[in-house]
Amino acid sequence: MMANIAVVFHWPPSEMYEMDVADLKRWHERAKARAPKRGKGS
Repeated sequence: MMANIAVVFHWPPSEMYEMDVADLKRWHERAKARAPKRGKGS
């Protein structure tokens, strides 16, 4: 989860250490929405 957030938003892991699980989940959902879709036909 943290790796996905870091890649999409260009944040170092240290920026996420203080986040609680709920915050990480919210940012992860945002990261998934912004990331290019991968899979069949991509």
